[in-house]
Parts: sequence; structure tokens; C-alpha cells
Amino acid sequence: MTKFIFLLLPFLAFSQKTETIDLSKSIKNNKTNYKSFTVIDKRSNPEIGSVMYHKDQVNLVFENNAETDFKNWFYKYNPLRGNEELVMLLENITLSEDKKEKFSIGKLEIRASTFIKKEDGYHFLYKKDTVTTVSSRTTPYLAQSLSKKLTLTFTDLLKKSYEARQWDFAVSETELPNYATILKDKLEILKADELKEGVYKDYYSFFTHNPEAGFTIETDKKGVVTKAVNGDKKEPIRNFYAFVHNGIPFKVIPVGYVEIFRDEQGLFIEAKKEELYPESNSSPMIMLGGGVAGIIGSVVANVAISAIDTNAAKKRSAMAGSEVILDPLTGNYILPEGFMKK
Repeated sequence: MTKFIFLLLPFLAFSQKTETIDLSKSIKNNKTNYKSFTVIDKRSNPEIGSVMYHKDQVNLVFENNAETDFKNWFYKYNPLRGNEELVMLLENITLSEDKKEKFSIGKLEIRASTFIKKEDGYHFLYKKDTVTTVSSRTTPYLAQSLSKKLTLTFTDLLKKSYEARQWDFAVSETELPNYATILKDKLEILKADELKEGVYKDYYSFFTHNPEAGFTIETDKKGVVTKAVNGDKKEPIRNFYAFVHNGIPFKVIPVGYVEIFRDEQGLFIEAKKEELYPESNSSPMIMLGGGVAGIIGSVVANVAISAIDTNAAKKRSAMAGSEVILDPLTGNYILPEGFMKK
């Protein structure tokens, strides 16, 4: 038995290969310089995982380790000469494979976030919490394809972090693993019995419950909200993230706006894929007073649809919308499973 195991080991070693993550895409920040960049690796397992290529097991790996490689990547494109300390928290990077009868699906899970470190703690900037899949029907090189997607995901995380607003609330280093829960508990919009009337320029102002000062909401003759007014300044409602009118909150979407609901989990809207991701969204948004099968006309309307997407209006009257959660840390949509396939 011992001889058999000894002979088998070289074969096993030969059948294992590696795909090294190529962190070479530009992540240069043209607006802000930093005096330091820190990577905090809180992953439960430093190993990423593997997928198969024919009969070979291919492990996805960093060239050195996650902390070293991310820092080398950042410093390559961003010389240290600023005042702020940028921090990236790695929460999860996991690769797995779901084997079917005639093909397999590689799945890459990534959860990471960024902060600015100050004397009072860590101020949140942005986060990524994504699951990316690649089918062997598309390419047999699952590890290579998912490696590229990993690089693109972290490129997007860092570039969006450069532009993100720093949160006023800080968390301590010991609180970092639970930062999402701690920050969510501080959000006034999730606690208030009455919402402040007005328009909210971005997701941060909405979730912290701070409408734009001096603006009032203007509607057309049929009660459809069209713009926000502050003296001589008038802005179309599409320029805002959300608004509250007569005590009811609404989320602005590409084809109009929909009511925001709240439950014990947070805030969500009911919408369809065609409304959040219309095929054509290049035209300016024009609210239709009688649109969407006649359901618009007052502040109790469920949705206001623009003239640019009549197909979306027709489908809304025929199909029920899905619950789409609003992420309080980024303002992005958290889509239910299968949403983009509907």
C-alpha cells in the first residue's frame, strides 16, 4: 500500500496547475493622492480555490500574497504624496466550481470594501459584494477568465472609491468586521417615523436623511413630479437619487420613479428589469401624465414612466414587479436571483 501511494504522488503533483492573478490594469487616481495604502486581510481562508481544465486542477493564486500584491499594484500607479490614508478590507475571495453533466460553472465570490483612516477611526468609502460566474460552454479556461474578472472587480472598487464620499460616521478597527451592521444602525432614514420632504441629491444624503436645502418639488397638472425648484434654479427630477413628496418616498429610475417601501430588512422598490435597465435610455426623461396603463395621476401612483420606453410601460401593466433592495452603503440595487433573466 505504501508503494502505491508513493507512485501516485508524482501524478497528483503533475495534475495541479496555477493561474496567477494579473494585477496590471491601471488604477491611477487623477484627482487625489494618498500618503499610504493599507490592505487588511480578514478572509477566513487565504486560499482562493480551484477549477478544472480538462483533467488538471487549476488553482487561482496571488503572485506573492493578497496584501503584498494589492499594495504593489496600487503603488505602481499611485505615488505616495498625499495626506489621507486609504485602506482596503478584504472580506472574501472564493473560487468554486459547480460541475454539471456536460459542462461546469466556475463561480468567483468577492467581498471587499474601502475606507479612509483618520484619528477617530475608519470612514467608509465603497464596497463590492459580487458573485461572478463563467460557464465552460463559453470558455474552457475558467480560471483565466475568472482571474481577469477579479482584476476588473478590484479595479472598479478602487476607482469608485476615489470618487466616493467619505462617511461622517467612523468605525474602530475592532468594529471593522461588522462595519456594515454598525453603519446601517446609524442611518436615520431606517428609523424615522416621518420623512423629510424634498429631494435627495445622492444615496448618502437620502440614507442619512438630509434633503437638499431650499428645494421644493414641482408637479404637472396631473400630479406627476417633474422638477425641483430653488428660487430661480430648476432641476429635472431625474438629476436626483430620490425624493419625498407628501410623506411618500420615491426612487428615481431610468424610466421615471417608483415608490420606496420599508420593512425590517431595510428599503426596497418594486420594479422590472426593463425599468431599471431599459434598452434605450439616451433620450431625456419626460413624465407622462396618463402613462403606464393609466395608473399615474397622483402621489399614490406606483410609478411614473418616461416617453422613451413605451415597451416598459406595456410590460409593467402585464407583469408584477420584483422586490429590489436598495443597498444603504452604496445606493446600488441588490437584485433578486434571476432578475436579469426575466
